[in-house]
Amino acid sequence: MYLKTRLVDTVRIDPEQLGMPIMAAVGQALRDKLEGQIDKKLGALVAILDVVDVGDGHILCGDGGVYYEATFDALMYKPVMQEVTEGVVVEVVEFGAFVGVGPLDGLIHVSQLTDDFVSYDGKNSRLVFKESGRAITEGDKLRARIVAVSLNERDPHESRIGLTMRQPTLGKLEWLEEIAKEEGNKEKTTKEESSKGGKE
Repeated sequence: MYLKTRLVDTVRIDPEQLGMPIMAAVGQALRDKLEGQIDKKLGALVAILDVVDVGDGHILCGDGGVYYEATFDALMYKPVMQEVTEGVVVEVVEFGAFVGVGPLDGLIHVSQLTDDFVSYDGKNSRLVFKESGRAITEGDKLRARIVAVSLNERDPHESRIGLTMRQPTLGKLEWLEEIAKEEGNKEKTTKEESSKGGKE
């Protein structure tokens, strides 16, 4: 889930940036330092939204920069266990599909796609379901549930999010739309039949 969070951090302003308005210089320094970073408790810092307050500057002996403590609002993405999320398939491999979930990628292992037998079509880079004939390929939009989270602060690219589609109302969005239409048509037919029966 996305969260707006108020944080405090200290940033160094380089000597060549000291001519800039202080709020702008601090905002740029915060973006350069923190955007894309991961904290296990807070999640991934997606963007610095606003610098709320900047304290007095401090200098260190032998350092030409100035250090400021800044209070700022940030947009965070924190994957939460059992959260239902939507994303786009960014890569299909033999063992599953990688899905862009917020600023991170999650993996739906083939065992978590469906009860159906799944085969990998390497030529077309897709996973094909044997009984239904349906397939998942790059660019498909999916709805899945988060079942495992392991965030790596030192190397954000090593963070892992496990996903599943093996529950009702989860799957490729176009399949879910088809199911909703079918159920809507069944409901309509049932109502029409019951109203005809009532008239007779």
